[in-house]
Amino acid sequence: MSPVSSNAPHGLSPLRTVQVLGGGNAGSSAHVRSLADGLVARGVRVTVCAPAEADHAYDFTGAGAEHVPVPRSSDPASVAALRAACAQADLVHAHGLHASFRAVLALGGRTTPLVVTWHNRAHAEGARAHLLRLLERRVARTAAVVLGTTSELVDRARRTGARDARLGAVALPGRRRPPGGDPDRPRPKTRAELGAIDRPLLMAVGSLDRHRGYDVLLDAARVWRDLDPMPLVVVAGEGPLRPELQRRIEDEDLPVRLLGTRDDVPELLAAADVALLASRWESRSVLAQEALHAGVPLVATAVGGVPDLVGDAAELVPYGDARALADTVVRLLADPGRCALLRERGLRQAAGWPTEDETVAQVLSVYDELTQPRPLV
Repeated sequence: MSPVSSNAPHGLSPLRTVQVLGGGNAGSSAHVRSLADGLVARGVRVTVCAPAEADHAYDFTGAGAEHVPVPRSSDPASVAALRAACAQADLVHAHGLHASFRAVLALGGRTTPLVVTWHNRAHAEGARAHLLRLLERRVARTAAVVLGTTSELVDRARRTGARDARLGAVALPGRRRPPGGDPDRPRPKTRAELGAIDRPLLMAVGSLDRHRGYDVLLDAARVWRDLDPMPLVVVAGEGPLRPELQRRIEDEDLPVRLLGTRDDVPELLAAADVALLASRWESRSVLAQEALHAGVPLVATAVGGVPDLVGDAAELVPYGDARALADTVVRLLADPGRCALLRERGLRQAAGWPTEDETVAQVLSVYDELTQPRPLV
């Protein structure tokens, strides 16, 4: 990312921003790291309030930002730490519902502008779903601007009472591999390590949560057992459903491996024959973006922002329809021509997505709208 300016305009102090992050979402964490890179390069002072493990994973300080460790919880001590970190800020930008609500509490009584980015929709059932709606309403009505990563999220923010809701598409930042990682590891070696020699490799990525649709994915895997050679499905991610999913895999003898949390997802994805996204709802799915960037055919549910994101560059199926998912994968594995066409379309679709520079420029224009010139003291 090429810097536009390394200094504040003559006679003005640098814009001081605080980025508030819950730390539980890989997409929003990578986005904040990308923003920190671009904003610091443009002379903006950036403080990132996030759990310590988020800085370890995304190295906000390496981008030139100050990191203030703030736990995810909304207890008084956490909010007080956030309030102190925001004391000298010209603007606060929070990412995700829970981080945004903590920012609202921390800024109570202050006139500091609050920008909120909704990267995804929070999922819950019963009484918790009602609580989330109350949090959404409080955040939407307090924020000066709500940026939604999809048009559906923008509409949701407006319905919830946002004064100003806009589309704020988020670029897919380049993943940062850990020290010692080998980005050029050959594809056959990766497939051999996964146990996918001479058999198709299907890959899904995402936390093992209910809304990801892994129960449907396992239902589809029962169909794939009858193929020769039998495909192997690998799932990179961790979460509360792991014991339940592992039990089904063993009881039903399904060709599925749960890999847990991985830091080599780009290499794993590059080795796959087909990427799978079975979620109940997604906004700008990181997996969908990475699959199209990597030229890997994608089969995804037609939910949320997925259809607009992928266009005609993926096979879309209804959510919850295991038969449609299974049959679509079977057809793809038997049709190299269709796979080649999806690869070509995917690369073309990905070329039209916003770059990191464009994303940073849009965010900075919002900041400029909300802040007045700051004369040097």
